[in-house]
Amino acid sequence: MRDLTLFMMSAGITFIFCFVMVPFIIGLGQLFGLYTIVREGTCHVYTLFGNVVGILNEPGLHILPSTLGLSALIINFFGRRYVLDMRLDQCYLRSQPVNSEEGAPMGIGAWYEMKISDPMSYLFKNADPQGSLAANVSNAVVRTLSNLPLAEMLENRHAMSQTVRAEVSPKSMEWGYQLGSVYIRKVHFRDIGMIRQIEAKVVNRLRQVTSAIKQDGANQVSIITSTAERQAAIEFAKAQAIRPRILGQALNRIGTDPEVSEALFSILEMQNITESQARVTFVPAGKPLLADLLVAEEKPGS
Repeated sequence: MRDLTLFMMSAGITFIFCFVMVPFIIGLGQLFGLYTIVREGTCHVYTLFGNVVGILNEPGLHILPSTLGLSALIINFFGRRYVLDMRLDQCYLRSQPVNSEEGAPMGIGAWYEMKISDPMSYLFKNADPQGSLAANVSNAVVRTLSNLPLAEMLENRHAMSQTVRAEVSPKSMEWGYQLGSVYIRKVHFRDIGMIRQIEAKVVNRLRQVTSAIKQDGANQVSIITSTAERQAAIEFAKAQAIRPRILGQALNRIGTDPEVSEALFSILEMQNITESQARVTFVPAGKPLLADLLVAEEKPGS
C-alpha cells in the first residue's frame, strides 16, 4: 500500500512538472530573452534604446545571449523586436491612367513582385515602404508609358514591362525592397464612348467581311455552274452531231443482210403499232370478203 502511495505521488509530481512547470519555464525563457525561434521565411530585428543590436535571418532555434550578449536579458523590457516577412510578395495596380501618342485615354494594369532584401533600410529609411513602392511603380507607369503609339502600347507589353522595372528598381533598393518581375497585364480604353465606337466599327467590318465572303462564294458557284452547263451543252451537241452518222453506219451494215433487215423492220413496225395503242384485227389470208364485212360494220366517226 505504501509503494502504491509513493507511485501515485511521483506520478502526480511528474504530471505537474511536465504540464505546468515546463510551459512556465519555457515562457520565462522567452520573457527574459534566453532563446527565440525564427520561422522559415522570416527575419527578427532587435533594437535597444534606438540602436539595432541584432538581426536573425536564419530559421531555427537561436540562443539570444550568445548572439546579442547580455542585452538579450533586457531586450524584451526596454527594446523591441521586429518580425519581418521575407517571402516573395505580389501586388497588382489596376487601370493606371495614361494617354497614347494619338491622345486616346488608356488604362494600364501593372503586376509586380517584391521581397525585402535589406531589413535595416526597410524599417528605418521609409515609414511605409510598401505604399511608397506601389506609388513609385504607379508613377513610373504613367511617366514612362505615356505618349507611346497606340499600336505599340497594345502589342509590345514585354518592352513596356522592362522599361518600368528599370525605372523602379534603383529606388526600391534604397527602401530595402528587391523588385522582382514586372509585367503589364492589361491595356484597355478608359473612354466608354470610344469603346462603343470601336465595337461598332468592328461589327461593321465583320459584316462587310461576311458579305464579301458570301458574295465570293456565290460567284464561285456561278462560275462552276456555268462551266458545267457549257461543257454539258458541248457534249450534247457532239452527241447529236454524231448520232445520224452512227445510225447510218448501223443501217448500212444491217442492209447488207436481207433477212436481218426484214426482221428488224418488222420488229420496228410491230413496236410502233403496239406503242400507238390502235385496235388491231387479224383477218385470215384468202378471205377478202371478211375484211369488207368488218369495214362495213365500223360506225362512222369511230
